[in-house]
Amino acid sequence: MSTSPTPGARFRAALAAERPLQIAGTINAYAALLAQRAGFRALYLSGAGVANHSCGLPDTGLTELADVLLDVRRIARRVDLPLLVDIDTGWDDPATTVREIARAGAAAVHLEDQVSAKICGHLPGKHLVAAAAMIDRVRAAVSGKPDRDFVVMARTDAAAVEGLPAAIARAQAYLAAGADMIFAEALRTLDDYRAFTAAVNAPVLANLTEFGQTPLFTLDELRAAGIALALYPLSASRAAAAASLEVYAAIRRDGTQQSVVAKMQTRADLYATLGYDPPK
Repeated sequence: MSTSPTPGARFRAALAAERPLQIAGTINAYAALLAQRAGFRALYLSGAGVANHSCGLPDTGLTELADVLLDVRRIARRVDLPLLVDIDTGWDDPATTVREIARAGAAAVHLEDQVSAKICGHLPGKHLVAAAAMIDRVRAAVSGKPDRDFVVMARTDAAAVEGLPAAIARAQAYLAAGADMIFAEALRTLDDYRAFTAAVNAPVLANLTEFGQTPLFTLDELRAAGIALALYPLSASRAAAAASLEVYAAIRRDGTQQSVVAKMQTRADLYATLGYDPPK
């Protein structure tokens, strides 16, 4: 009797089909539909995306597991693409967090080695927990996996705080603790990525967030540096926010939306994305 592949298996299959695997950041279910329509094989729910867009808060550890679960459920219910979810530092109980995120339909999570009052990985002033504390987080997260294919990815922010050799050593220790993949945060050069991937025997993710410490490398450059996954966490939501502000400003200024209607998605395109055929 055949069974459908688990979300984790689908995430691993996407990685096998595409190197580097491009992962599109999606802040809600409609964004996930748009990313699916554009042809992406995997999706991402950013902790910053939940904090900024769902809660109207900065990404400083103020959101809770329940906030993330709400968006995970909505995305996973609507789109079949495998979803990687940012679980920050695991909310003091990584095992329960992983179980709940997996139950909501996600394929993978990543958790990081910052202190609980974390900040964006591309800002100065980050503080890390000791490697031993993060190893405990990783082991706990792995114990919560629902099946062997579910992916626990360990993120290290150490390159900017302790230097690249320390980041590599941490990544190796996190793999030894059971992590499946590594998220190398805020590396600055392709040489750094080459050194990292040469020393780390697991798929490595590069975070290509805009306005951060990592240049916006091309897929060819990342592939040559040994990167397995390329993440675009908030690209579309940043564009949408800028466009929304422009529209709001035009309506407020002009008393009509006529000057910006041409920039809007049409009703027909909305319905096509939703797969909705309205009454004629």
